[in-house]
Amino acid sequence: MSTKLSINLHKLARFTNTAIPVLALLFFVGGWQISFYFHFLTVPFLGLTFLNTYYLLGQRNHSLLRNFGILGQGRYLLESLGPELRQYLYSGDTEERPFNRTERREVYRKANNIDSAASFGSQNDFDATEIKLRHSLFPISKEHVLPYQMAFGEERGIQNAYTLTVPFIISGMSYGALGQRAIRSLARGIAQTGGLMNTGEGGYPKYHLMEKCDLAFQIGTAKFGVRNEDGTLNEPLLADLAAKEQVKMIELKLSQGAKPGKGGMLPKEKITAEIAELRGVPMGRDVVSPTHHSECEDYPSAVAFIRRIQDVSQLPVGIKLCIGDPRQFAELVSEMKRQDSFPDWITIDGAEGGTGAAPKAFIDRVGMPLFPALKSAQDILLASGARQRLKLVASGKLINPGSQIIAFCLGADAIATARGFMLSIGCIQAMQCGSNTCPVGITTHHPRLERGIIIEDKALRVANYVHSLEHDLEELLCSTGARSVKDLSFDNLYVPNESTLYPFANHN
Repeated sequence: MSTKLSINLHKLARFTNTAIPVLALLFFVGGWQISFYFHFLTVPFLGLTFLNTYYLLGQRNHSLLRNFGILGQGRYLLESLGPELRQYLYSGDTEERPFNRTERREVYRKANNIDSAASFGSQNDFDATEIKLRHSLFPISKEHVLPYQMAFGEERGIQNAYTLTVPFIISGMSYGALGQRAIRSLARGIAQTGGLMNTGEGGYPKYHLMEKCDLAFQIGTAKFGVRNEDGTLNEPLLADLAAKEQVKMIELKLSQGAKPGKGGMLPKEKITAEIAELRGVPMGRDVVSPTHHSECEDYPSAVAFIRRIQDVSQLPVGIKLCIGDPRQFAELVSEMKRQDSFPDWITIDGAEGGTGAAPKAFIDRVGMPLFPALKSAQDILLASGARQRLKLVASGKLINPGSQIIAFCLGADAIATARGFMLSIGCIQAMQCGSNTCPVGITTHHPRLERGIIIEDKALRVANYVHSLEHDLEELLCSTGARSVKDLSFDNLYVPNESTLYPFANHN
């Protein structure tokens, strides 16, 4: 007959709470009567006695501590260590979220220029529901693959059109969300590849500019860096920024996947005097941006505002949004056609996005996932005859070549990723991005933590990551028989059933 091991925590707590002051007294007597060395134990046990008395009688916030004393503190200690224990000891290679160990390991290997080939088969499930890439019976050789090249602004024929030669963009991450060393590492690394970095909505991009990379300046709903006191657009400030040689494009953020329908957030713990100055915000308070641009109250005003930014900046101008209702996206495209005015690109951000701080309800329950949203946007643009007027950029958990090639097949012209590049410079998915306590120094402004980032080393990892992604993309293109991402389409995908691409289709 088996017996269950159990501990009576109530009795154990009573024993512990009695034993601590008794031992303190005994060690005190021992130090007085027997040997002075007993006082080396008297002091810590007196400290424990005072702390335990405070837990039991003094503090009022935690019922567990009032009932169990210092033993109850063990529960909070284990709870705080729970994520680390699960991550390193208990979770399997494919169990963690938002990225499992297998996915993270692939990025780490690419960033370190190590072959990421695997052995003995995939660890993913093969249950006839997953999306797969259709390979060709007659794959092509690498010499037949065309170099990637995508011109933003060519549809409008503008003088300052920007040609992207690397298909992987560092998605919007501001100084504030990330520390200065992380920003400089990313900027220096992408500059080595000739790629593009989005500044995020953090105001004047001081550290982004420092490393001489090509930039897309992002305008969020608070318009940090280009705002009037009433929160409206300051055209002279925008014109000055757009005139900088490194600023190649402007992105107007309407919403983002991490929290669509809610403005950006920067917790007060991460606001330094420098960040407050760059953003024009006070210290000591969370910074929460408006839910929408005051200039964008409806479809006509939104389209007119995009055109206004184009006119002021004289640069390619795109918009970033997370689709909530494809019918609203169709209405927006219809208004663009009516005004004969289009952005130069649209970034479709999936609800999987998550680098920024956001309420959990928004992270879990708001917005369309990327793949169905991207497919919807592509279909709407094609049906309206507007697809040739702009480019599509896909964003949302696209950290590896497998997910990226699917996005290209669904209509994307380029890929934007934030967390992929964070992982490339050493992110361990500690999920402390909003607390200023990032253990690897990426999302913190604490000097002691930031010192862990050696910029030249991390920049090399960024460049390695990009080159590895380019290599894998080239090989995947060869397998399909396509010479460039422009040749890919939905027909290159094996989608077993509608619910695979639209996971909520049968639950409306």
